Amino acid sequence: MKLLNNNDKHPHLERLLERSKNIDLDGESRILILSDLHMGNGGRRDEFRHNAALVDAVMSKYYLPEKYSLILNGDIEELFKFPLDDIVAQWRHIYQLFLRFNETGFFLRTIGNHDASLQDEKDYLLAPFLLESLKLSYRQENILVFHGHQASVFLWETYPVVSRSIVWFLRYVAKPFGIRNFSIAYNSRRRFAIEKSIYDFSNNAKIVSVIGHTHRPLFESLSKVDYLNYRIEELCRAFPAAQKQEREIIKDKISTLKEELATCYEQGKKIGLRSGVYNNLTIPSVFNSGCAIGKRGITALEIDHEKIRLVYWYNGKQSRKFLSDRDSRPIRLDGTSYYRIVLNEDHLDYVFSRLHLLA
Repeated sequence: MKLLNNNDKHPHLERLLERSKNIDLDGESRILILSDLHMGNGGRRDEFRHNAALVDAVMSKYYLPEKYSLILNGDIEELFKFPLDDIVAQWRHIYQLFLRFNETGFFLRTIGNHDASLQDEKDYLLAPFLLESLKLSYRQENILVFHGHQASVFLWETYPVVSRSIVWFLRYVAKPFGIRNFSIAYNSRRRFAIEKSIYDFSNNAKIVSVIGHTHRPLFESLSKVDYLNYRIEELCRAFPAAQKQEREIIKDKISTLKEELATCYEQGKKIGLRSGVYNNLTIPSVFNSGCAIGKRGITALEIDHEKIRLVYWYNGKQSRKFLSDRDSRPIRLDGTSYYRIVLNEDHLDYVFSRLHLLA
């Protein structure tokens, strides 16, 4: 598939769309998309360690029994800081869980910038399932799944040869001296630029892109801040026509959403809050599964019977009360202290209809 000339400014993304392995979706398809596990050696600098038991539980007790397929969308191993052999030795049981998804569906994984050197590892346990990107075909539409670093203007995030020098620096210079690992996830301006580039490409190509890389969950190109603002606006518009009892409910919802929004802005002071809206009309062309190394839990994307949803898994013993933007309630995973809540959900037909009408 050859794209229009005005996509020439995204040559790496155009290449992915043209060459990606294709998988057809149907009305029964169920797929879990996780990214950015950053698995390490199990030590104190291993960011995955905090949520390892949670990831284990949700895969083995929920997604496998529910017969989901699994796509791991890059940065699964943290090879900037740890040798591959140490990671595999520490998390072998997690790798075995990954492979079990082939029993009832399929398992595939893409490369990220932090694990790009896996392309050279012929004996890598997951080598037969390793891709740079994957294209999911839904009727006549395409969902392109890739990590997201390919949109970067920084060479070390795109090319394995350059990134290997970064690996050497981080392991043997930065690590001994306690220098923090520099990553796109910690840089708000670069994170926004990456998302904007993918957003422009996706709109022009009339496709949906599913990424990771920035660690920021996005649903229909909206960040949580954006969606909370939209939700408050919807409730305000519904208020005048509502009956008395409904008005009280709307007031309570708006109050709760305002608290959530205030919390987002307070956290934003620390990380550099940036909107996810890239033009006047937000087009639902970019989704981001977030990451599996959040302090309170993990986010993931699900494609389930022609619907796409953003979900959040967390430990009910540790996390504060979490509120869904769609008024759903947390559901406990049987036999555990873990909960799943749907943050947002839409039918794929709606997503692509809006994409074609607005892009």
